[in-house]
Amino acid sequence: MPDIIRLLPDSVANQIAAGEVIQRPASLVKELVENAIDSGSTEIKVNIKDAGRSLVQIIDNGCGMSETDARLAFERHATSKIKEAKDLFAIRTMGFRGEALASIAAVSQVELKSRKTEDELGTHILINGSKLEDQKPCSCPQGSNFSIKNLFFNVPARRKFLKTNTTELKHIINEFHRVVLSHPQIAFSLHHNDTEVYNLHVGNLRQRLIQVFGKGINQYLVPINTDTSIVKITGFIGKPEFARKTFGEQFFFVNNRYMRHPYFHKAVMEGYDQILAPETIPSYFIFILAEPETIDINIHPTKTEIKFEDERSIWQIILASVREALGKFSIIPSLDFNTEGVIDIPISKKDGDIQPPKIDVNPDYNPFAGDDKTYSRKISPTPIEKENLDNWEKIYRGLELEKDASSSSTGSQSTLETDQGHTMQSFIQLKNKFILCPVKSGLMVIDQKRAHERILYEKYLRSMDGKFGVAQQNLFPQTIQLNASDHAILLEIMEEICSLGFDIRNLGNHTIIVNGYPSNSAANDPREMIELLLEEYKATGTDIREGSKERVCKSLARASAIPYGKILTREEMQEIIDALFSSSNPNYSPSGKLILTILNIDEIEDNLKI
Repeated sequence: MPDIIRLLPDSVANQIAAGEVIQRPASLVKELVENAIDSGSTEIKVNIKDAGRSLVQIIDNGCGMSETDARLAFERHATSKIKEAKDLFAIRTMGFRGEALASIAAVSQVELKSRKTEDELGTHILINGSKLEDQKPCSCPQGSNFSIKNLFFNVPARRKFLKTNTTELKHIINEFHRVVLSHPQIAFSLHHNDTEVYNLHVGNLRQRLIQVFGKGINQYLVPINTDTSIVKITGFIGKPEFARKTFGEQFFFVNNRYMRHPYFHKAVMEGYDQILAPETIPSYFIFILAEPETIDINIHPTKTEIKFEDERSIWQIILASVREALGKFSIIPSLDFNTEGVIDIPISKKDGDIQPPKIDVNPDYNPFAGDDKTYSRKISPTPIEKENLDNWEKIYRGLELEKDASSSSTGSQSTLETDQGHTMQSFIQLKNKFILCPVKSGLMVIDQKRAHERILYEKYLRSMDGKFGVAQQNLFPQTIQLNASDHAILLEIMEEICSLGFDIRNLGNHTIIVNGYPSNSAANDPREMIELLLEEYKATGTDIREGSKERVCKSLARASAIPYGKILTREEMQEIIDALFSSSNPNYSPSGKLILTILNIDEIEDNLKI
């Protein structure tokens, strides 16, 4: 029997590696910009065309590469960052494994121009799908100029699974944010289809945040600064009153490297306990400085998942730091946070005795001794005040019975008849989430939010087809500043959402003004509605075959539907049920989720063992 195991060619191995490292055009931006940072650049330019499908170009003014280095850089595991295994635990640079360029060259057409400071001529290299086509001297500025064209041209299956240009541009901007926020000392620019998206100047972290997210962010930034024997925590957190219902401004960095860490996110949320509005997420930009040997950044190809040696202690430090910052600025009640110098939060050690804290007690203290002015006395009402109080109480006599007969916070009752001929004697609201209706075969349970989504979706479709959306004009038009990706998406769907009843005007510089919004929306905050609409639109943009009109209507319906927890009157429940059974598909929401179900009599009797 012949041998069946053989070594893969380098080109095939590189394509396999590219599947882990290069997932979409945003991966190109991340890897190449990180390399530019490692080269000592002070200015980095990013040019994108067709959301990275046609071109991703990164230009830097770093140290550049020699002729030999420029060629070796595209070989697998060719790197200047590590020489032996122990170097993996002392990484201070952004890239180090030498996989990025080899993976990029395996699935695209690469052109590189690079020159070192001391050289008169640079090097020009052309690589097509891992195959070197040309290398020659050229005249070029100091630094490196990477042009990545036709991503996945030789892997059509991968190219087919790329999302819409809007979605891919959003991912590129997200990766851009993660890099530029951690390096405010470097100037960055981003252009898409020859249109400037960002032009960021050198500054400090607060200035960089304002440049990226707009001037409005400056008013709700709270500085955070804690130095311990384990890690150092710096950055900013957002004031709770500016927390949003969508993600987007939550960033963790360790040694200036972006990371995802759900466990630490819970520590931040715990710090905001009892001071956040329901279902809102605060903004935070937290930088963790740790010794390289205490973290492992080599557990994932994209290097966004990082393992810490003592995560529990860091969790406690983040929680204490957030609460300290909120307390310093009188956002939450505090005793005294005006401590000078470095704060060393005590951390329990595995070895050593634990000393209980010493408490100073004054045995002579008498809490009842003091000025008589501190005591309060109960003042009895005068006869006239007592008579007025009795008269006010008489006004409300008899209303208790009327209140018991009316709707309460747990439900309301009414009668209706469906188009299916089932007479519903009454209906109630359960847990401010479901509407219960007795029907001939049993008990019908309706999800109020999904039902309203179906109603609004079909109403918005009719409005868009007939272009007769009714706008509810704002007494005071609201100006909203968006980030670059959201602003680009809004401009793309501006015509569709205006036909639904929005009255929006673009002011430029990522800013819009909302003069009106759909009159049949359950939401009454234009800013919140726009933000939810954009988030829902991006979330429902996975199917490239779905038309923009349907996606906009579906997104606006989800953003405008009545939320769970809202108490409905009898009239509102009656209107929802009537409109639901008048719709074309009362059983399923626009996103395909079940709206209603019927518990038949047999099921109820079996459960009750009647």
